[in-house]
Amino acid sequence: MELQKNIRNFAILAHIDHGKSTLADRLLEVTKTVEKRKMKEQLLDQMDLERERGITIKLQPARMDYALGGVEYVLNLIDTPGHVDFGYEVSRSLAAVEGAVLLVDATKGVQAQTLSNLYLAIEQGLEIIPVVNKVDLPNANVEKTKKEIIHVLGCKEEEILEASGKTGIGVEKILATIIEKVPAPNGEMDKPLRALIFDSKYDTYKGVLAYVRIVDGQVKRDDIISMIATQKDSGVIEVGYFKPEMVAAGNLQAGDIGYIATGLKSVDFCRVGDTVTIIKGGVPLAKSLPGYKEVRPVVYASLYPTDGDAYNLMRDSLDKLKLNDASFVFEPESNPALGKGFRCGFLGLLHLEIIKERLEREFNFTPTITTPGVVYELKLKGSDEKVTIYSAMDMPDPSNLESIAEPYVKLEIITPAQYLGAIMELMSTLRSSYLNTEYLDLERILISFEIPLTDIIVNFHDDLKSATSGYASMSYEIVGYRTSDLVKMDILLASEKVEALSRIVPRERASSEGKKIVEKLAGAVPRQNFAIAVQAAIGGKIVARETIKPFRKDVIAKLYGGDVTRKNKLLDKQKKGKKKMKNIGNVQIPSEAYLAVLKR
Repeated sequence: MELQKNIRNFAILAHIDHGKSTLADRLLEVTKTVEKRKMKEQLLDQMDLERERGITIKLQPARMDYALGGVEYVLNLIDTPGHVDFGYEVSRSLAAVEGAVLLVDATKGVQAQTLSNLYLAIEQGLEIIPVVNKVDLPNANVEKTKKEIIHVLGCKEEEILEASGKTGIGVEKILATIIEKVPAPNGEMDKPLRALIFDSKYDTYKGVLAYVRIVDGQVKRDDIISMIATQKDSGVIEVGYFKPEMVAAGNLQAGDIGYIATGLKSVDFCRVGDTVTIIKGGVPLAKSLPGYKEVRPVVYASLYPTDGDAYNLMRDSLDKLKLNDASFVFEPESNPALGKGFRCGFLGLLHLEIIKERLEREFNFTPTITTPGVVYELKLKGSDEKVTIYSAMDMPDPSNLESIAEPYVKLEIITPAQYLGAIMELMSTLRSSYLNTEYLDLERILISFEIPLTDIIVNFHDDLKSATSGYASMSYEIVGYRTSDLVKMDILLASEKVEALSRIVPRERASSEGKKIVEKLAGAVPRQNFAIAVQAAIGGKIVARETIKPFRKDVIAKLYGGDVTRKNKLLDKQKKGKKKMKNIGNVQIPSEAYLAVLKR
């Protein structure tokens, strides 16, 4: 127990680009965890993609040794992602620590994700240390930022620390405050092992590495362990710490943060939030820790290889990506125009972007991506069971349907007050319901709405940035499924239903959505020798129509004067020919036309 008194476990919380990874670099430098010659910017961001975009995608732990007042302390830092898509990962990381450094950029103030992550930390009952970062910049407004922090956190002004991750100002003060304020872990060494998995990754040589916080007991090499939720057992190949690269150790004890190499072949068996325990006589010795939930994708989009022959290669690439990402799911599907591809599930739009970028960088694939959609829950007549569907193609006959529910989110937007009107105007074009407005200070406000997820997953972020000259930030959390008046809209081309283009739309927006699609399609389908009707229909009712004009030969060019009946006779003959051609001719839709409608 004495050992634990000198351990401090903490995470850093911040909005994207508020200097979280830079502060982590300085902490590693001041505690001499990483030698100066090995130091580089954003050291804990391992992927090239993270460095280029300046965002943290994968959380990264690091163990630091630091002496204060002649006493040696072990500081375990978890550098968490800031983005809403990885909210569950952040919540599990926060469950693995006792304190959090809340970092706010002095030039930008409190942003949407600062708040959403702060609420998660308060829920977990963590000790929060507020820090104003980037105080060395000429445009830093420290006083204003402190007022915003006091407003959202309710702390005293003297409790807020000032720092600069770039220059190292105030970093030692942060370390001293962590040691002073963050409580030591309170696990029990003599109980059976209970460890929380807060991340996992696949290693070619050691199998799946479970990143764990040991809550009770201890674990060492050659122990037989079990993952309680997935009921998977395995032997321990190695245990160790992050410095920040992996360093093997003799054992991990209550209060420690480290890794267990399991030798398992898929991260599916080692899920975030699961509990690891020891097995004796084939029986797990401990009960699971609270708060585990299975992460389910909320946004679905289809990925198709641009070259049909590349299907198997793409499958292998997705399989390899899945090795490291248990929340990414995919299954094969086919489309009449785009051929064979995969329907993939993502945690959100950033997750989709990351998978696409990784396919391009690591496997040289540029897939065609269809418009993202959400998962719908249907209730059928005469049945209490709920059916989930991913696209309009799976929709049953409307006469058997009792109701359709779609996912709703609570959307929070932080913006300068002068853009309130522009935001309200933008939200009035969507199916949003206004909740409240809160003033963070005289110039900045927090506006909350409830809105269907499908309304914000395609272009909303861009529209919001346009409406506010790039100043607004947003974050959302799913609040559950709600029944909506949704209908299946079919697209007809020359009276033939094109199944792959049908979609689920709100009834009140059916005609405007239909108009958009038929206009796009009419512009993309090549003209024929006869007129083609492009229609959007709900059930038997046509809600939008465009006509693709035919090619037409000038049959009366050879006439020069004479009676009008000669002219009409030739035009009637042409009309009959066109009608006959329409009955026997069929319209082939080129894949470019499908893409024009399906692509984001």
